[in-house]
Amino acid sequence: MPKIIACIDGSIYAASVCDHAAWAAQRLSAPVEVVHALGRRDTASAPLDLSGSLEFGEREALLKQLAELDAQKAKVSHLRGRHLVADAVSRIKAAGLQDVSEMLRHGDVADTVRDLDGETRLLVIGKRGEAADFAKGHLGSNMERVIRSTKKPVLVASRAFAPIESFLVAFDGGRSSGQVVERLVASPLLSDLPCHLFMAGDGSGEAGNRLRAAEGALKSAGYAVTVGIEDGEPESVIAAKVRREGIGLVVMGAYGHSRIRNLIVGSTTTALIESCTVPVLVIR
Repeated sequence: MPKIIACIDGSIYAASVCDHAAWAAQRLSAPVEVVHALGRRDTASAPLDLSGSLEFGEREALLKQLAELDAQKAKVSHLRGRHLVADAVSRIKAAGLQDVSEMLRHGDVADTVRDLDGETRLLVIGKRGEAADFAKGHLGSNMERVIRSTKKPVLVASRAFAPIESFLVAFDGGRSSGQVVERLVASPLLSDLPCHLFMAGDGSGEAGNRLRAAEGALKSAGYAVTVGIEDGEPESVIAAKVRREGIGLVVMGAYGHSRIRNLIVGSTTTALIESCTVPVLVIR
């Protein structure tokens, strides 16, 4: 059975990832698997060039000490990972979920996500990880790589979970926006929540026709839909609307048209996710 995959690390976002995963699992009636990837850089020392700097016996002794240090680091990292996963499982079960499993993987988180894609229904990750520069507001370096690594929807958790009572679809007017709407129509995840169908830009022409078609499809599926159009940079006008109207979740496509496409694909800033303080559901 496809699972909600909750990717955690030691950052302050781990608790929020668990809470968002529990919320999604309850709405989708799906099991949860908590996954922690032990990155290669966490368990191995950087290679050293010792050529010519030490005598042979000294080099051998140092290399032995480095190997012992790496073994100890790997042991500590594994033990820490076990505790992180155990705490996450306990938190999700405390939210009322019982079908919760765990996985500790060696290697890169993006590779782990790719390997699990076949059994994933929804992937939940934090906006920032342990290595993110919180002082500068930078997003986690793994986030875009993870989104690229999976074909499944990705829920990017905000810093803290809050009840989600409405959502906004960032509609860019391109053909792929229709695929986002199709996924919403087919999924029970957001089916009973008020929907703000919102486009940043010009609502005329073909883009406007697609917007009206999307409105009709969502209403036919039972969604309560309000439509909005506002000119301006998507990351600015969408974030402002979310704050102004207390919207709890933003839905957008990973691949799109015009300016919104650059917010996820081919962009190093992921501006929309960075500017919004609410979770973002990214659909491919």
